[in-house]
Amino acid sequence: MNPVSHHRRFVAALLAVLCAQSALAGMVTVDVTTRSAATATDAVIVFDPLDAAPAPSHETAVIDQVNKTFVPRVSVVRTGTAITFPNSDHIRHQVYSFSSAKPFTLKLYAGSPHTAVVFDQAGLVILGCNIHDNMVAYVGVVDSPYFAKLTDSGTVTLNLPAGRYRLRAWHPNAVAAVPSQEISVSEAPMNISLVIAVDSTSAAVAAWPE
Repeated sequence: MNPVSHHRRFVAALLAVLCAQSALAGMVTVDVTTRSAATATDAVIVFDPLDAAPAPSHETAVIDQVNKTFVPRVSVVRTGTAITFPNSDHIRHQVYSFSSAKPFTLKLYAGSPHTAVVFDQAGLVILGCNIHDNMVAYVGVVDSPYFAKLTDSGTVTLNLPAGRYRLRAWHPNAVAAVPSQEISVSEAPMNISLVIAVDSTSAAVAAWPE
């Protein structure tokens, strides 16, 4: 066999093996319940890869303002995401945040602002309106592409590449931190159950899990 052809076949075979390994993934289902009658809606689940840093991304998201309410109340985005804040009300709003992860202020406006806000640092960003004090929303900014926000079902399923991860969970009304845990994902399906103590009447905001 020609040495060049042999080398090419070897490289092609090696690439095929590497691609097959990288394609290995497992379905991970997380079921979240609370210690009260409150639902797990708006709980955030994050899987931080421990073996390799994911490639950066430049994504977009939207947080609207409807009936003097931020919609959605809770968002989770990757670092580098540009978020726009349209105003669907017939009155003006002034969106701001004093959070260290992203302090900013948009001028009083109606309709849609001309520029988006780039959330470039991981952490929790609490949004408010300088005109309407009852308007509050939360943006969890994460470095990982593997995350989800729960709905009324209390269950989410993610397809994760094989490897080690740190699992974090958060809810704005949690009264106690949910301990993070390290998990290993393989091709086999995995089910994880979490319990969050939630007080929906509390005005305190739970600390973001580090």
